[in-house]
Amino acid sequence: MTDAIALNTPIQAHGETLTELTLRRPTAKEALPYKIDADQAVSLDLDVAAKYIAACAEIPPSSVDQLDLADLNTLAWQVAGFFMVPASKTLAA
Repeated sequence: MTDAIALNTPIQAHGETLTELTLRRPTAKEALPYKIDADQAVSLDLDVAAKYIAACAEIPPSSVDQLDLADLNTLAWQVAGFFMVPASKTLAA
C-alpha cells in the first residue's frame, strides 16, 4: 500500500465522496502501465493506468472517469512507479 494520495477534486465511489485514494501494489501478473520508446523516453498508457487505478484503489471505472486530470496524472505516475527500478538497483553495464 502507498500513502493516501489527496485528490484535488473529490469523486464518488461506492456511494461515498472520496477526497483521497490509497493504491495497493499491483501483482506480478499485471502488465506495465507505461512504455519505453526507442529513444528511452518513458510515457504512460493512460487507458492501462486507469484500469490499474480502479483495481489498485478498489474503485469502479466510473469513479476513475470522474478524476480531475491532475489527479489522474498523479495517480497514473504513482502506479507506474510500482514497476520502475530505482537507479541504485539497476545493474552496471
